[in-house]
Amino acid sequence: MMRAQNIFIVGPMGAGKSTVGRQLSESLSYTFKDSDQEIQRRTGVDIPTIFEFEGEEGFRNRERQVIEELVSEERIVLATGGGAILNPENRQNLSSRGVVIYLHCSPEQQYARTARDRNRPLLDTEDPLAKLREIMEEREPLYRQVADMVVSTEKRGTSSVVKEICRRLASEEI
Repeated sequence: MMRAQNIFIVGPMGAGKSTVGRQLSESLSYTFKDSDQEIQRRTGVDIPTIFEFEGEEGFRNRERQVIEELVSEERIVLATGGGAILNPENRQNLSSRGVVIYLHCSPEQQYARTARDRNRPLLDTEDPLAKLREIMEEREPLYRQVADMVVSTEKRGTSSVVKEICRRLASEEI
């Protein structure tokens, strides 16, 4: 069906990485993992608390360690945090250990999906939409660099996105 045992999902916050990943893993009979959830499970605290006490650098270090471990598992769908691709080691680990799928959506769509979510420390700002645009400008080239497949989630339901991914994986259109 495909050249890799694992599927890694990258993209900005609000693109649907966890939702799509969970449904995709069920469709493929893979195990679903979420790097943010794994960090929270290991630390016993939420991500805003980690940011508060360790800063973004501390969080990114934890994220790198978790991703390094998770990519060595087999038959997993891994949803990564939106900023995971900032670290060159993460990009290398993801690229070399599976198929990387970039879920793309506009900052406006991200804002609509994350506006009421208080678990987004990077959006704790006066103008969250401006912050989302700034983050996307920085990260978009990295998402595309690491991606084997780009799939838009803009104004689309989860099942439609999952069906497209499965079709493209089956036809090796990556």
